[in-house]
Amino acid sequence: MKISLNWLKSYIETSLPAEEIAKILTDIGLEVEGLEQIETVRGGLSGLVVGEVLTCEKHPDADKLHVTTVDLGDGAPTQIVCGAPNVAAGQKVVVATINTMLYPTGEAEGFKIKKSKIRGVESLGMLCAEDEIGIGTSHDGIIVLPNDVPAGTPARDYYQIEDDYLLEIGLTPNRADAMSHYGVARDLAVYLQANGIPHRLVLPDVSAFREGISDKEVAVEVLNTEAAPRYMGITVTGVKVAESPEWLQNRLRSIGLNPHNNIVDITNFILHEVGQPLHAFDAGKIKGGKVIVRTCPEGTPFVTLDGVERKLSDKDLMICDTEKPMCIAGVFGGLDSGVTETTTDVFIESAYFNPVWIRKSAKRHGLSTDASFRFERGIDPEIAPYALKRAALLMVELAGGKVSSPVTDLYPVPVRPFRFDISLSRVKRLMGKDVPDETIRRIILALDIKIEKEDGDTLGVAVPPYRVDVQREADLVEDILRIYGYNNIEIPQQVHSTLSYAPNPDRDKVTNVVADLLTANGFNEIMSNSLTKAAYYEGLEAYKAENSVAILNPLSNDLNVMRQTLLFNALEAVELNTNRKNGDLKLYEFGNCYSYDRDKASEGGLAPYSEQNRLSILITGADHVPSWNVSSQPTSFYTLKTVAEKIFARIGIDLNGAMMETLSSDLYREAVTYKINGKRMVEMGIVSKKIRSMFDIKAEVYYLEMNFDAFLKLTRNHKVTVQELSKFPEVRRDLALLVDSQTTFSQLREIAFATEKKLLKNVTLFDVYEGDKLPAGKKSYALNFVLEDTTKTLVDQVIDKTMANLVREFERRAGAQVRS
Repeated sequence: MKISLNWLKSYIETSLPAEEIAKILTDIGLEVEGLEQIETVRGGLSGLVVGEVLTCEKHPDADKLHVTTVDLGDGAPTQIVCGAPNVAAGQKVVVATINTMLYPTGEAEGFKIKKSKIRGVESLGMLCAEDEIGIGTSHDGIIVLPNDVPAGTPARDYYQIEDDYLLEIGLTPNRADAMSHYGVARDLAVYLQANGIPHRLVLPDVSAFREGISDKEVAVEVLNTEAAPRYMGITVTGVKVAESPEWLQNRLRSIGLNPHNNIVDITNFILHEVGQPLHAFDAGKIKGGKVIVRTCPEGTPFVTLDGVERKLSDKDLMICDTEKPMCIAGVFGGLDSGVTETTTDVFIESAYFNPVWIRKSAKRHGLSTDASFRFERGIDPEIAPYALKRAALLMVELAGGKVSSPVTDLYPVPVRPFRFDISLSRVKRLMGKDVPDETIRRIILALDIKIEKEDGDTLGVAVPPYRVDVQREADLVEDILRIYGYNNIEIPQQVHSTLSYAPNPDRDKVTNVVADLLTANGFNEIMSNSLTKAAYYEGLEAYKAENSVAILNPLSNDLNVMRQTLLFNALEAVELNTNRKNGDLKLYEFGNCYSYDRDKASEGGLAPYSEQNRLSILITGADHVPSWNVSSQPTSFYTLKTVAEKIFARIGIDLNGAMMETLSSDLYREAVTYKINGKRMVEMGIVSKKIRSMFDIKAEVYYLEMNFDAFLKLTRNHKVTVQELSKFPEVRRDLALLVDSQTTFSQLREIAFATEKKLLKNVTLFDVYEGDKLPAGKKSYALNFVLEDTTKTLVDQVIDKTMANLVREFERRAGAQVRS
């Protein structure tokens, strides 16, 4: 959003320089992304002066050229060749002198006026048209000024060119109240008032406004008050559509807008002045002398100002007369109802439209205008009367009009202030500082927020409707904080954590954490029936049929026992998907498994039935689908192992440090188990061909099943530890160890951490070698060690000593030998 500093200072009187104002605005949340010194016309009309044409003769060698002599106010006539058809002796004109830079309208680059010969006649300057000096678009002829302008007057003075600063503000969408010069001035005034800096906030006076009689009144009817909660209008007659005065044109040019005519420029000026979009209709084109705010039938054709015919939706709010639509409310005007050079009577609309309706209409038609930009974010419904009166007064002053009707104001259900309570103690806690109560009250009042009641620590506040972003306590705290100053909140020396550790972890929360992790890694959750068929367990050793919990009155032979494992449910899902040509699967399920223990039943006293919550994970097919830049990769056992490691790492357990054992089971071709604290936690492996054949699955299936009840207990010991990142570098060293084939990496890892507790941060296995080049019964592990001291940089002597200690313990406790 572009804000002119000169324009801004017409609403707030302050001696602060541009740089300080930009800093304050950024500090209070209106981030100034750019501050540029500008002139209202590019180049500032430097080198241009008013001249009087003394003589004008035809060029001796060109029919369309004239040779003129011009008085530039210095007493010496200057000869200039001119091609404009309207040049004549006695005129006051704008002259570009030698070495003047001109910046034509619409041109990216300027050009310099040089001494030249045109068809053999010397020319010492240029008589200028509007577009050639960047103040307009006309090129029909040179500019002819009033006769009373003295020759030699700098064009800069005549056109009231100002030096200015342009502030480029990166406005956040919630700050609809600051989408105008007055809105920014008001926010700046809040800061200045709260900090005791002298200033004065002013808004142009409209007390001179007087309603007219009803001879030219346009009737108004609002048929949809939900979409148009407030609609105001007034008629101004006898206007003369012409160019705006220089001050108004300069205001618009300063923020990058092109002037059109006095009526349109006034509506644009007020939009950027106070943030209220206005629309000016040619009152003579309003059929039936009545404005109706309604929707139109679906598909109604409507031609907008850009000449495009659009098909209306029955959800578009339209401003209509008795015969036709005239404007898409709050978005874009119609081609046949706007102000033209022949307009004499104007109906001014000032309204508050429902933001949702405007946003949907603008999006539906692919339109984004200054008006829709503000309406869809929520403007101030209470500024509409002021904007209407301001526009009417300016049209009377600048277009010679007359207010010829009363003000129409249809506002059946006024928008009320946002009311809520705040706690002073909670405000301080959220701010992170014990700010005095009086300071908080002073800032609240400076924000134009009323304190309607006080009850000890509690304040009842009423927020004006223009602050659509402040509707609850937290919003107001944010507002107080930005005015108080984020830079005034000191960084505490200690960080107080509100983390709590429940003795019994919340099952649902832990389940959701694991489920989110799996989903993020491309897995899909399945939910299956806990009833299954007894035939699956016949002949199995891993889960004996006699341990199944039988159903007394089964619905069918396929649902006659309760499941002992989640494996068969997962394989049923694979079969279902494979038969539908979907063979690349990553599945997981949380579910209970049940068993019957005959030994417990015979002992008496102990319940023979057990129920255990488990997590199953299954992978089959390709790990990822092929693409133009990557080939298809089959999944593997290590894909499954990586997933398991991620789950345990989420609660701070390194699965590499768990006890791993080979598992012999008729469910798997190959499998391993992981034990933590002596308790089997996980089993994973490659499902056997025999089991797969029961479901006609030909692809390899990798399966993991976890005791989730036991996993949940592990989370009790999971503590969140917050510590400062080390400022010192870590050191990595590799070792290749020759060990017995029965030695596991877990054993070596345990030895390493038992030997070096302070500096050793991690141990990883990156290679295993078994082959003819090694002695029988031996294998080689390649390990990587990460060492780090959080208090100083490690030196070679300490590193070498640490590695020597590790080697010595590997040799002593595991019979390892270092391979060279």
